[in-house]
Amino acid sequence: MGTYKEKLSILSEMIAFARVDHTLKDSEYQFLLGVASNLGIDEKTFEKLLSQKPPKVTLKSQAERIVQFHRLLLLMNIDQEQHQKEINTLYNIGLTMGLPPSAIGQVLEVMHKYPNKVVPAEVLINIFKAHYN
Repeated sequence: MGTYKEKLSILSEMIAFARVDHTLKDSEYQFLLGVASNLGIDEKTFEKLLSQKPPKVTLKSQAERIVQFHRLLLLMNIDQEQHQKEINTLYNIGLTMGLPPSAIGQVLEVMHKYPNKVVPAEVLINIFKAHYN
């Protein structure tokens, strides 16, 4: 994985995305805290990120961007609610990351086929592979 700054940026982007609907539900908070732990970010630093934002760092590899898109997809579905604003924001984040629009759209469609709308990582990867070939 990337540098500490990249990890802070990843988490910061996720926090901002979780707040698209102007709330941060406990399930979202717990999910974000788990991601922070997996990224090696302590709880004190995580709490600071809730109120301040580190500079945006662009993820270098396509694989890192796809993983981040998957994290955001999981975050969107953690509360079992998908608002159109969240879906539109996730789509636009994917575009900003340089992901193919058709792949993003396909992922957002197939998520409804899986329990809790959790698209398995291998399915997501195969979708993106198909759009890159």
